[in-house]
Amino acid sequence: MAFDRAVEYYDRTRGLSQEASREMTALLTSELRGRGRTLEIGVGTGLVALPLAAAGVPLVGLDLSGPMLTKLVEKAGGQAPFPLVVGDATTLPFADDSFGAAVVRHVLHLVPAWRQVVAELVRVAAPGGLVLVSSGQVPEPWHELTERFMDRVGRPSFGAALDAWEDGAIERAFRAHGAEARQLPRITERVAQTMGEFLDQMTAGMHSWTWEVDEETRREAVAELRAWALERWGTLDPPGGRDVAIAWHAYDLP
Repeated sequence: MAFDRAVEYYDRTRGLSQEASREMTALLTSELRGRGRTLEIGVGTGLVALPLAAAGVPLVGLDLSGPMLTKLVEKAGGQAPFPLVVGDATTLPFADDSFGAAVVRHVLHLVPAWRQVVAELVRVAAPGGLVLVSSGQVPEPWHELTERFMDRVGRPSFGAALDAWEDGAIERAFRAHGAEARQLPRITERVAQTMGEFLDQMTAGMHSWTWEVDEETRREAVAELRAWALERWGTLDPPGGRDVAIAWHAYDLP
């Protein structure tokens, strides 16, 4: 799924606090240092890649969305800070063993053929390489609201990809290629948006799983969710309702 329509609000709705971004950059850099060039698929506006590049990690960025890459270049001052490629992660346009490592953040659950993406990452990574994956954590109440929304309006066309969220699914896919799994230290984050603001974003159709729902149906569904949430929690900013632990997993390739 290309995120062309999300370019102008992506960083605002998917970004990290400065503290969490610094902690994540340090964590990933410690894993990537000395491994040579790293590929990030779904590089988007550079939320992960730009800080990594500033920390000295040599990168190549790939994304399905040209406008997202344009935004990355704009954020970098008008020139590409590293090679950027418009491409499909299920058929990576790189030779075997091209990279020492790869980074994947919030991508696999959007690609129905996400296991093919795993196979491609293993193919383009050199023997003994590393793939770092964060599958997309949100505060638990938000996850519950998302599930209830999809129960109400139906699953998106990429719904088959959502099984990547199942416990252990991604790990099993990498292990099938001989990789060993490690969980990296979690990063505690408190997102800026309240649950009420998250519902406002749903009403406005700012999330990929709302894009295929017509506006009237979307607004009706979110209005029902808002009423349910108020009854469930008594507030649209419940205690703990913004807290999330950002989890990265390392897959060491044979």
